Amino acid sequence: MTKFIRVTKTLLLTYYAYMLEYRAELFLWALSGTLPFILMGIWMQAAETGQFGLKPVDFARYFLAAFIVRQTNVVWVIWEFEKDVVQGRLSPKLLQPIDPVWHHFAAHVAERFARFPFIVGLVLFFFALYPQSFWLPSLGSFLLFLLVIAIAFCLRFLIQYTFALFAFWLERASAIEQFWFLIYLFLSGIIAPLEVFPESVRNVVLWTPFPYLVHFPASILMGLPVDVGRGILVMLGWGLLFFVCNRWLWRQGLKQYSGMGA
Repeated sequence: MTKFIRVTKTLLLTYYAYMLEYRAELFLWALSGTLPFILMGIWMQAAETGQFGLKPVDFARYFLAAFIVRQTNVVWVIWEFEKDVVQGRLSPKLLQPIDPVWHHFAAHVAERFARFPFIVGLVLFFFALYPQSFWLPSLGSFLLFLLVIAIAFCLRFLIQYTFALFAFWLERASAIEQFWFLIYLFLSGIIAPLEVFPESVRNVVLWTPFPYLVHFPASILMGLPVDVGRGILVMLGWGLLFFVCNRWLWRQGLKQYSGMGA
């Protein structure tokens, strides 16, 4: 246990220091996730004339919550792993006593801490522009939100890392992520909250992993009614499915990788 804590601490501190070297780039990455703010204006205007079950201020709060969630579950492991395999950088990592995935996971977690000040600054700027949308979640909702976004991040990372393992057979495994992202964009709640979807569509979408990556944690943060138990169970179910696929692809991929003589 002591060794595990020491290795974890070393990885996090190392990658945190590495991320701090790219503070300006981190700020640009944070700004690149402001799509919800652009869509917010459209839906606020539509809510003034249409019947969507949400008021304009609710749309403002939702898209702010969606922005915060997106900042916590940004994942890029597929591009890094693809380079590792194609350029042969995976070979020295396989000689280390830990699974190479923990390097990527630690880098992602450390990047969250380095990004945090920029997120706080953008949220404060948002409230300065839209003071009527200011709200404070209850302590229970906030603690539940922290738990759910942690699970959502792990699920998002696991899904993309599973796709990344196809790099053992494909030179551009990132193309799988690009196709997946199109579906994710529309069904996760980034473009619109699920409350505006037809009920029949919403009932089907709720069995997929997409809404639990953005809409579910965002709804918890702003206090919308959600089935917390079902949501967490669906997330864990999809996580288990992708974990099994991930471990199988990893074992098969290593055989392919060594067979290529890399």
